[in-house]
Amino acid sequence: MTQQTAQSQRIRIFDTTLRDGEQSPGVALNHTQKLEIAHQLARLGVDVIEAGFPIASPGDLEGVSRIAREVRGPIIAGLARANRADIEAAARAVEPAQKPRIHTFIATSPIHMAKKLGLEPDAVIERAVEAVRLARSFVDDVEFSAEDATRSEREFLARIFKAAVEAGATTINVPDTVGYTTPEEIRDLFAYLRGELPEHVILSAHCHDDLGMAVANSIAAAEGGARQIECTVNGIGERAGNASLEEIVMAFHTRRDHYGFETGIHTRELYRSSRMVSRLSGMPVQPNKAVVGDNAFAHESGIHQDGVIKARETYEIMNAELVGREAAVLVMGKHSGRAAFRKALGDLGYTDLPDDRVQHLFARFKDLADRKGQIYADDLRALVESRSDVPQTFTLEGFQITSGMNMTPVAFVRLQTPNGQVDATAHGDGPVEAAFQAINKITGITPELESYRIQAVTGGGDALGEVSIGARYGETTLHGTGVATDVVEASARAWIRIVNQVVAGMGKSRAVSQTTV
Repeated sequence: MTQQTAQSQRIRIFDTTLRDGEQSPGVALNHTQKLEIAHQLARLGVDVIEAGFPIASPGDLEGVSRIAREVRGPIIAGLARANRADIEAAARAVEPAQKPRIHTFIATSPIHMAKKLGLEPDAVIERAVEAVRLARSFVDDVEFSAEDATRSEREFLARIFKAAVEAGATTINVPDTVGYTTPEEIRDLFAYLRGELPEHVILSAHCHDDLGMAVANSIAAAEGGARQIECTVNGIGERAGNASLEEIVMAFHTRRDHYGFETGIHTRELYRSSRMVSRLSGMPVQPNKAVVGDNAFAHESGIHQDGVIKARETYEIMNAELVGREAAVLVMGKHSGRAAFRKALGDLGYTDLPDDRVQHLFARFKDLADRKGQIYADDLRALVESRSDVPQTFTLEGFQITSGMNMTPVAFVRLQTPNGQVDATAHGDGPVEAAFQAINKITGITPELESYRIQAVTGGGDALGEVSIGARYGETTLHGTGVATDVVEASARAWIRIVNQVVAGMGKSRAVSQTTV
């Protein structure tokens, strides 16, 4: 596609972080976390938020409904299989939205129709038409997807898509459900479908990354005629994940001269969105991840460093500030006052924090400044993003660790509980496990640790440590994070967060069935 033919073409960004992304193994977002991400996606400027799969559980339905009630700006979509129960659940969930959408789908590849659905092609078309008509009776905005479209026969795709459009579908989605296609194939497929369908219908691409080509395939789909791209923050999703939102957006932004496409994304919110999704989902971003990875704007080679010092453009095709990366900026120290602290928060984009929240953060900032001295932008981000969205049944009041070579680590922990302050002592294979065991003694709750990750928020020996823990309690998957300059303290805070989630009945049940397109 030349620049001339693509000039001023607007690409809609359909974010499915809260639906397809949340289906990643080990990810367990509660309603408050989903709402927090949804508000950030609205600030980011996505066109559509796929908020969930309402039929999966009453909790999922309520989570989508809450986002529909409270988030303004983007279209709010609910996913539904091509049956009455799913569609009615999705309709109830998105009803409060300012701009509601029902996204319904059915499989169309020969293997899916024969092995999974047990239906003949004509019966699949009939079911798709019935689903779209039912969805259209609830909302004006209906999206129809052909699951496993890239392994479907293109003539059959054209038939079922035409029937769905006649039944009322306004957006037609072509998913590469198993990440099988190539850029050349999907570009050609979209060009074919564009010629078969009415001009007013929006064509959409949804690509998975099983062969590492989700972003390339999404861009190729746009070249072939797609005007909506479905993607996730950090590319999270089932198996190898989905197309990465930030990579697609910055490819179009940086190479507008070549593609001629534009999006409505506020690029300076990309890094903040990435950090939030990583923190709440417990899925780390690899350091060499394009756009948002820690090394994305780092230069180790002396030749590269020399070039960047002389002219940034020698080795950087986009600047860090454009995507919201100002991690190395010194913000303030222990003598900074409340007004300067609030201004620093505002400069980082945290302009809507209530006064009581700012007061609590300021107290934590002062405590951190006493320990650390110099506070950087990422330190403040970590403080704000470590806020608790879980009822605080138990809180950490103090701890002490005895550990060393040739001795069994022992932890003394004091928690504030509904019955007042309670102390416990326990031992473990290491100081962190000893702290966990002491917390378990006090609370009487014993989650099973499944994953443990720690990373420095900033550089230096006095850096904040951010601990991310995945755990299982019965059939429930839980995730907790903690931030502190002390690794054991950060770990204890993350573990207490998981315990509080157990008490509050939060987490994601492993028995809940999910689906994908």
